[in-house]
Amino acid sequence: MPIPKIAVVSFPGNNCEVESMRAIRNAGMKAVYFRWNDDVSRLKDIDGYFIPGGFSYEDRGRAGMISARDPILEFIKDEAAKGKVVIGNCNGAQVLIESGLIPNAEGLQMSLAHNAVDGKATGFLSEWIWCTPSCNQDRCATSNWTGVMHMPIAHGEGRFTTTDKSLYEGLKSNSQIVFQYSDEQGNVSEDVSVTPNGSEFAIAGICNQQGNVVALMPHPERTPNGDPYFTSVKKWIESHPVDTTKSVVKMKNSTSVDLPKRDPMGTEVFIETIIVNNEERTVEQAAKRLLSKISLKQMKYFALSGDPQDVLGNIALFNANKEKATIRRGKEFFSWDADAKKEVPLEVERDKVVLVRRDIPDTGAANLQEGSQTGVCYICSGVSKEDVCKSDVLEIFGNPHSSVLELL
Repeated sequence: MPIPKIAVVSFPGNNCEVESMRAIRNAGMKAVYFRWNDDVSRLKDIDGYFIPGGFSYEDRGRAGMISARDPILEFIKDEAAKGKVVIGNCNGAQVLIESGLIPNAEGLQMSLAHNAVDGKATGFLSEWIWCTPSCNQDRCATSNWTGVMHMPIAHGEGRFTTTDKSLYEGLKSNSQIVFQYSDEQGNVSEDVSVTPNGSEFAIAGICNQQGNVVALMPHPERTPNGDPYFTSVKKWIESHPVDTTKSVVKMKNSTSVDLPKRDPMGTEVFIETIIVNNEERTVEQAAKRLLSKISLKQMKYFALSGDPQDVLGNIALFNANKEKATIRRGKEFFSWDADAKKEVPLEVERDKVVLVRRDIPDTGAANLQEGSQTGVCYICSGVSKEDVCKSDVLEIFGNPHSSVLELL
């Protein structure tokens, strides 16, 4: 057959295209650079897709969330249904998980959450790990090798987790947990010395049921050690013909959700930027694909068991030169006068839909007084509560497998 062609799909903020294309070429395939907004007619003779690492859209909202809702992913889902290979490494893995394409193309079933071990954040991890296949060599497009592979990780959100613990039983029985973190001898372990990001069951990578879609957090493309990973892709393409008559089954994911109401808690502080908030604007654009009339304001949220000065007096949390703060005490609101260091009574509009997202575990509260909570507040204008409280809309604001959403 002709040399397989792999499209490297690049979103704004990706930074691993060069090494990804080099690894694809080293495996005897042709790498085709494809920008997310290029014409899909360029992909008519493509045999597979590779979504590289980096920080697409600066991880706004959460890693992979924006890219996963780009129209190009709908095209790639159709290509995957035909049997074409789709690989995502690091940020690419985050995109595939967030798109719902993997593990079972049945909507958002997992999260690649913030790195955390025993409920404590590890922060961004950039180090070398060992990884081993935990499936048969013919199970998926990238598993046709044995032993261990030494390669780097570089991510802040790489912890495989889900609230649907029964999902793991399905993944195990279907051999969809295809790569796990291990020591140099190939012994798999969830110990932090082996799995530094806290990923459940030491999961480093999973595949879909058919084996042609793979999401992997480590970076085999950054080292010659990873060459067998890409050679496996070539062998898979050569031995697995595609069926061009197939197409993806469109999932209807717009059910109503009864969100819980968040009652006032202690002293609450809301911080918004005075300058343009790029994350706010990007998340708003993602939401507009579903709710064209929505306008969004995004703020940092703190529910404090102590004095608001814990936040307002901490330059790492509040910078009066570029931010302003609102304080809620029970049902009363106050604006914070940073120059006079005092609270000023404030009347607020009550006709907005206000959401608070808190990540689980709440690693942001580690440096605040015990009992405090942190999160992100979204104020939605131009839409009703019924509009916002649909599952596909809410999944833009928070992944339900690693966070909780409440109405304020």
